[in-house]
Amino acid sequence: MPLATDAFVSDALPAESVDVVVIGGGAAGLNGALMLARSRRTVVVIDSGTPRNAPAEAMHGFLVLDGMAPGDILERGREQVRRYGGLVVRGEVASAAPATPAGTGDPRFTVTLADGRRVTARRLLVATGLRDELPEVPGLARHWGHGVVHCPYCHGWEVRDRPIGVLATGPASVHHALLFRQLTEDLTYFTRGLPLEEDTRARFAARRIRVVDAPVREVVTGDDGGIAGVRTADGTFVAREILAVATRTWARTEGLDGLGLPLEDLPGGTGRRFASGTAGATDVPGVWVAGNATDLTAQVGAAAAAGALAGAHINALLATADTDAALAAARRDA
Repeated sequence: MPLATDAFVSDALPAESVDVVVIGGGAAGLNGALMLARSRRTVVVIDSGTPRNAPAEAMHGFLVLDGMAPGDILERGREQVRRYGGLVVRGEVASAAPATPAGTGDPRFTVTLADGRRVTARRLLVATGLRDELPEVPGLARHWGHGVVHCPYCHGWEVRDRPIGVLATGPASVHHALLFRQLTEDLTYFTRGLPLEEDTRARFAARRIRVVDAPVREVVTGDDGGIAGVRTADGTFVAREILAVATRTWARTEGLDGLGLPLEDLPGGTGRRFASGTAGATDVPGVWVAGNATDLTAQVGAAAAAGALAGAHINALLATADTDAALAAARRDA
């Protein structure tokens, strides 16, 4: 459930064809664009301005940048891409599809924005990220990114030693609970009607994790605007300050149907991602994916690294294509 961020100054979309269009202006997309721009490739980043981590006050777990606000990191990234001649354009992608290849067979793609603007590229890097799907519990969504967290590595230190509740969403929630137990002595596991094996109950008891089997009716907001606790179907109120939820995660695919990129369902119905191979290459020639769109568990550092790898891979294959075209031209002129 990405939220819109403050508008940034948008570059103009070029009229001429470019080497690479990057769809998505998060860590993966910007780092891929940075690698390409530093290789003197003409590159345009299309950024909708709705990053997944917009609700978070700070990003954690990335060396050197730990504790920075997500918006500040992205703004710095946009500045660095522009420093090397890359463009960052604010816009929503309405469609992306193959276009007529060059005479040498080199791929071409047309990307159309929601306002009708278009740009043609030789290659595409899809770095659209993902969207989180929360369980439908009244009062839960309003606290997303603050009192409701999903990642013990992203948010765990900040919620340490507080009363935490884990709302079960599937089998993965058991491990989720053990990770959050490392951060607090006061942990309650709400099964929400999902089965919990006796062995798991024994393990929870050994770690002093309380189990509540009654269905969850609602998340209660306190007078301070934060989470006060959870009310179950039988009317019981369980005081909690933080709720941890393993969300279902879905690659953001809007506007990309025309590319025919293959998708993969994750085990247990936990989400769906773009399938990819080495360096983010896909089964569609000329299209790569990077970051959370293909690796749904990647944190910011891993997403950025994947974008850099994809950018380098794209540049290498473009160099080969450029050489092939030059050789063919030389032979024609001989």
